[in-house]
Amino acid sequence: MSKGNLRIVGIGPGDAAWMTPEASAIVAQASDLVGYAPYLARLPERAAQTRHASDNREEISRAREALALAARDKQVAIVSGGDPGIFAMAAAVFEAIETGEPHWRALDIAVAPGISAMQAAAARLGAPLGHDFCVISLSDNLKPWPLVEQRLIAAAEADFVIALYNPASKARPERIHDAFALLRARKGGATPVIFAHAVGRAEEKIEVTSLDAADPSRANMSTLVIIGSSATRVIARVGAPPFVYTPRSASGLPSTWP
Repeated sequence: MSKGNLRIVGIGPGDAAWMTPEASAIVAQASDLVGYAPYLARLPERAAQTRHASDNREEISRAREALALAARDKQVAIVSGGDPGIFAMAAAVFEAIETGEPHWRALDIAVAPGISAMQAAAARLGAPLGHDFCVISLSDNLKPWPLVEQRLIAAAEADFVIALYNPASKARPERIHDAFALLRARKGGATPVIFAHAVGRAEEKIEVTSLDAADPSRANMSTLVIIGSSATRVIARVGAPPFVYTPRSASGLPSTWP
């Protein structure tokens, strides 16, 4: 049996203070760090470590590389921004295990959670995720767009707060516009909308608007979008950004529901 191990680590959305002590310890003790190059660049250099950087959209090959290193007795940390179990490397690693070398199933593997982008964005404004919510990726790289539409419709009609990951990229700039058109047909125009860009980084910018007034083109791959439910509230403040929250009680829902 291999003496190596693999830890799938979430390093948070950007601010070093949001990296958990567990994640920091794993990264410090690893002999090899594997990950998307911009994520590895956020971690301090250590002379005893070897870094294996790769490009975007190489999740499965990255996972296989990490597993192969662990099988060679390395102490490996494969890193994700945010939480590794949310549209990130944990699923890729387990997919690689299921379809890969049989001996990989016997490796010492564990997941170290991280603060997700939606948690960080929500915390900046209050508690927009305070009641039932769902999380949807608008990327159609690994699933067909009609499936994304089906899930958006279901979430809107169920009146969930909706967090949108991967809202737009250079290759698919129109999908966020398609999503907003779909949501506008099913949700009230006053529904609060949050664009949280680069949360925890120097270029952080957070905008609170409404579904009617929102400009979908403001979103890119560094943006987390939150669309409120019919119960989500905005508390205006003088000289400060508003608070946004969704009441925990269903009594906050409109009297016409359902």
